Amino acid sequence: MTKIQRLVLDVLKPHRPTITDMAKQLSVLKNVTGVNLTLYEVDQETENIKITIEGNDLDYDKIESAIEELGAVIHSVDEVAAGSKLVEDVETPQDK
Repeated sequence: MTKIQRLVLDVLKPHRPTITDMAKQLSVLKNVTGVNLTLYEVDQETENIKITIEGNDLDYDKIESAIEELGAVIHSVDEVAAGSKLVEDVETPQDK
């Protein structure tokens, strides 16, 4: 069975917990080896963040539940990497 190794998520969250606290809580989930959170937009009540999670055999449903328990919601899944090797995007002339 193919295993998910990377998820990139667009997430809307309240100001609390902080992205630091959120990263710590997501990083201890089973099979997670690394977490990056990037803040993109802040308004009066919420923050829009990108969450990149890497690991071996990531469980999307458990990650989604953990994010929701922190009071946040996933807007979209922007990238998924699966298989035995992570494949990085390559820029092509059409991307320019």
